[in-house]
Amino acid sequence: MSERSQQLATTIEAILYLKGQPLNLSEIATSANCTRQEAKKAILELMSIYAQRPSALEVVETPAGYSLQLRSQYQELVHHLIPAELKIGTLRTLAAIALYHPILQTDLIDLRGSSAYQQVQELVELGLIRKKPQQQGRSYWLEVTDKFYQYFEVEQLSQIMQPN
Repeated sequence: MSERSQQLATTIEAILYLKGQPLNLSEIATSANCTRQEAKKAILELMSIYAQRPSALEVVETPAGYSLQLRSQYQELVHHLIPAELKIGTLRTLAAIALYHPILQTDLIDLRGSSAYQQVQELVELGLIRKKPQQQGRSYWLEVTDKFYQYFEVEQLSQIMQPN
């Protein structure tokens, strides 16, 4: 696999993870800034990579599009490890906010889809994020709160993002 091909596959992997829902080929190509043909080739490479390695994740094609998801044999872990009040989609939205901290709500919606509106409201109610009005514009800045750091037992985001 060429470096360009590997980079595109990695970008598409990130897109599938962050969106947290099936995406059709056009949506993937647009998000990855490539052609549909390039996206299809990279997705097939990703599917092959995940199929060949022992991983809890897999890339699958569903009627709604392509998705990065947990293999079925690991679904039971979700109920034991993820707090009951946070659904997977909400947790992924929180991860995107933490990663891009702070992020404009409009940018988050572009990244995660319209379901993020409700997830943001839930995260605000739980006290894990805060919304601050933009000084010029109609959107809000979203950022994690101290409760986020306490809840996930980290002192700062750099702890999460640094490789071991």
